[in-house]
Amino acid sequence: MAASGMGRDSGTGTKSGTLNLQANAFDPPEGSLRRSVGRGAIITALAQSVRVATQIVSVIVLSRLLSPQDFGVVAMCAPVLAFIALFQDFGLTQATVQKSEIKHEEVNYLFWVNVAVSALLACVLAGAAPLVAAFYGEPRVSGLVAALGLQIIAYGLGAQHLALLTRRMEFARLAIIDVASAIAGLAVSIAWTFIDRSYWALFAGTLTAAVLPTLCYWANSRWRPSLPRKVNGISELINFGAGITGFNFANFFARNLDNVLIGKYWGEAQLGLYDRAYKLLLFPLSQITNPLSKVMVPALSRLKDEPDRYRSAYLRVMPLILLVALPGVAFAIAMADMLIPFVLGEQWRQSSSIFLALGFAGLLQPLNNPAGWLFISQGRSGDFMRWGIITALTSVLAFLVGLPYGALGVAIAYAVSEYLRTPFLWLYIGKTGPLRASHILRAATPFVLGAHLALAAIWFAKPLLPQQHIVAMASAVALSYMITVMTALAFASGRETLREALRLLPARAPKAAPSEAK
Repeated sequence: MAASGMGRDSGTGTKSGTLNLQANAFDPPEGSLRRSVGRGAIITALAQSVRVATQIVSVIVLSRLLSPQDFGVVAMCAPVLAFIALFQDFGLTQATVQKSEIKHEEVNYLFWVNVAVSALLACVLAGAAPLVAAFYGEPRVSGLVAALGLQIIAYGLGAQHLALLTRRMEFARLAIIDVASAIAGLAVSIAWTFIDRSYWALFAGTLTAAVLPTLCYWANSRWRPSLPRKVNGISELINFGAGITGFNFANFFARNLDNVLIGKYWGEAQLGLYDRAYKLLLFPLSQITNPLSKVMVPALSRLKDEPDRYRSAYLRVMPLILLVALPGVAFAIAMADMLIPFVLGEQWRQSSSIFLALGFAGLLQPLNNPAGWLFISQGRSGDFMRWGIITALTSVLAFLVGLPYGALGVAIAYAVSEYLRTPFLWLYIGKTGPLRASHILRAATPFVLGAHLALAAIWFAKPLLPQQHIVAMASAVALSYMITVMTALAFASGRETLREALRLLPARAPKAAPSEAK
């Protein structure tokens, strides 16, 4: 990790003679990009493996301690919280990270915008709580929705401090904070079940996971806000953030309307089954790609004027994500009928068919989710927003088509929509900028094709697998990765990625920094 180098007075000085020093203090040290990206990718991947493991343990343990109805109540609140949270950040953390040069006055202004908006949104949540409870016909939802305002305030207080740590590529510190927060949140949730075995245990864990990182961001960024004052030229940052918020607003419907519709028309039991299937597969997948944006967005932003290096950086990281994630998804889909009862318990067996359907969307999301890195780092927040609108409209249409058939119908329709959207996404991204759809096709085909072949092979080989569940699943995992790797070896781009993966092994980690960032 690069040394901090941020002056202790960087959050308070206002004299013109200190402005350049403050602006430089918000950036990584000169010449650190190559080292920071290489180490950051490795550190973030390790941290995310711990986070994903924690999430899976959370699903397993809490599913045994709490009932489907408890998860259903929380799932009813989740879309409301996600909708409100769209506006608290207003894309301003990404604006801070992406801007070529930024000063204390600009960061300070954005901090106070984040705080004011978060406080307002917490009040909106409290006022809307009875309406949400009436919508679902579930009175327990009211108190939980109002309490979630505390999370909104906690996130708002730490948004700009997080942005500064990300901009400075302090990836090791961010990784430690993320892992500690995830583990602390799980520990608090489990401990709370001994006090009150209800949905409040889940709330206690999520609140812990919101407050703890904010405290750590303040302690580690060493930047402190001053009194708010007018700043010239701030509109550029606000406009950029508005594009990000527009995407998030549209994407909200693509990610959350399924929960609302299932909860409304099929009740908390069906929603609980759907929510557990989603959380066990698609949520961990998003937790692989989303945190890597902390590494890739600031790195790509600093390479945006060098097309060859920009393209090389992205095309070295994206296939590695596919290599790691897709064989695991293929295994999980093929073994869903055995995996779900084994992991969650027999009472969740009905969730296995939903899990299987959502799994097909999971075969494409590790490819599609990182597209946001490209939009943001290239400053194309308007294009990002427009794609979000397209995604929202097609996803909502899919939800409505599948809704008459219950949670399973929604899951199948959503997976189909993901396959239909994918080629258009990469054609849209490739209309401008260093990357074309042909680049993505060449880099991704070995692993997407390999994962689908692995899925088919495991499915047909299931009767031949050992009777013991653990041995059968371990054999299926090994088979999935073996077939995916063998498929990749048939392509030049696949062989190139496999060589890169070997260079990133721990024993050779010092040599793993991307050469394009020299």
